Amino acid sequence: MAHINVFARDLFLGLPARYDLLAEVLSFGQNRRWRRVLVERVAGEASDRVLDVATGTAGVALELAKQSPASIVGLDLSEAMIQRGRTNAGQACMSDHTHFVLGRAEALPFPGGTFDGLTFTYLLRYVDDPAATLAELARVVKPSEPIAGLEFFVPPNPVWRACWLAYTRLLLPAGAALGGPAWYRVGRFLGPSISRHYRRYPLEWHLQTWHNAGIVDVQARIMSLGGGLVMWGRKARG
Repeated sequence: MAHINVFARDLFLGLPARYDLLAEVLSFGQNRRWRRVLVERVAGEASDRVLDVATGTAGVALELAKQSPASIVGLDLSEAMIQRGRTNAGQACMSDHTHFVLGRAEALPFPGGTFDGLTFTYLLRYVDDPAATLAELARVVKPSEPIAGLEFFVPPNPVWRACWLAYTRLLLPAGAALGGPAWYRVGRFLGPSISRHYRRYPLEWHLQTWHNAGIVDVQARIMSLGGGLVMWGRKARG
């Protein structure tokens, strides 16, 4: 397993039981709104099987299961997150509609063209080669079917960017009061990680790379004054 995968897995090791609560509290409730927009881009069109990559505690996977007749496969590289996802699915009475797999986004354990839709969440900062990973995600989707992704973003407006910098550098680590040392590590890491990612891979790069991966009709929606980015498109016909 690549070093960055090990880092990502270990970073969230102590958080599965509190991950959903912390994500909502520390995003001022925006995480749920972003996920809803993400799911809307796929759930209404997929009728058979949908893959949710970097499923974490299955927040997106369960929303897909609620809104779509499809069977949902949630994939994550963290066994602890997968276990929590199964628990959440059971509590939501969705165990019959969801299945969870341990695996890496860079090397998905599925044949090409397996799925009728695909979602991924907060993934591209945790892989060595985002372009190759996007191509791998597209590989397992059937032609003409939807693909959608959610990532954090850096506000383009200078005023809101200054507020975002203060929030991510100061308030996120302070969330240790809720989450303890495990959250402090994550909170201290997130802001600088997001900034580094977009310095290296600006939005224009993302749009072009989706096209290069064989995804067409690509669109992007910057949300919550620039804190979140939802992108979507379709696998090319071939």
